[in-house]
Amino acid sequence: MNFSPLGACALAGTGLPIDRFATSMALGFSAPLRNSVDAVSDRDFLLEFLSANSIIAIHLSRLAEEWVIWATEEFGFLIPSDAVSTGSSIMPQKKNPDPMELVRGKSARIIGDLITLLVLCKGLPQAYNRDLQEDKEPLFDSVETIVAMLEVTTEFAQNITFNQKRISRSLPAGHLDATTMADYLVHKGTPFRTSHDIVGKAVALSLTKECQLSELSLHELQHIDPIFEDDVYDFLGVENSIKKFCSYGSTGSDCVSEQMNFWCQKLNLNKSENA
Repeated sequence: MNFSPLGACALAGTGLPIDRFATSMALGFSAPLRNSVDAVSDRDFLLEFLSANSIIAIHLSRLAEEWVIWATEEFGFLIPSDAVSTGSSIMPQKKNPDPMELVRGKSARIIGDLITLLVLCKGLPQAYNRDLQEDKEPLFDSVETIVAMLEVTTEFAQNITFNQKRISRSLPAGHLDATTMADYLVHKGTPFRTSHDIVGKAVALSLTKECQLSELSLHELQHIDPIFEDDVYDFLGVENSIKKFCSYGSTGSDCVSEQMNFWCQKLNLNKSENA
């Protein structure tokens, strides 16, 4: 992106004795653009910039979607403060995470700016065309919108609390430790395809008994397969299950802590102040 179009003139350059390398250096560019026709008509640098903004917007929108869902009464995982929430017009007890709903909605606008420029450029012949004056509006709008989205998301993130009790109560649902039970069997030398079948039977039994896998007795597990021993309970239960995820980049507690430390160090953040 750091190449100078100066001296390309309208499209063909010039016959006058100019030094495009001198002017590009004086203006802080790496070099002049090699092709004068491309210099006046190319908008790839804008398309790449708007594409980057669109990718950022999509990530922010996905984060917003999760936070909006987590703030609902059905989930109740997240509680926004009064500073970043609004009340309902008919239900005064509600706290609506409106800022993140707006972030989610604004992502469509950012993507629209990219599409506007793509469609603008798709039918143009080579060299400069007056149509290209229309590249300014989507560019400026994209910049202003993405900056606002980042600011709002940051402010929202700093004004929320997580309902740890509600989250903890929800974790056992769905037998999350079934995966680590399968890992346990693999550690014992059982092929994963066989482990998958064994765990399926264990889950079916726990559903019948309306209990968790960790609440099944060793006798009941050994009735499914004699390979089970007392150490299986080190792999069962939410906390044990989470700790067993230890591969690089995984969601295990130690791995997540390591990733947080990495980004705090890279972004020069104080972890305790930004926890």
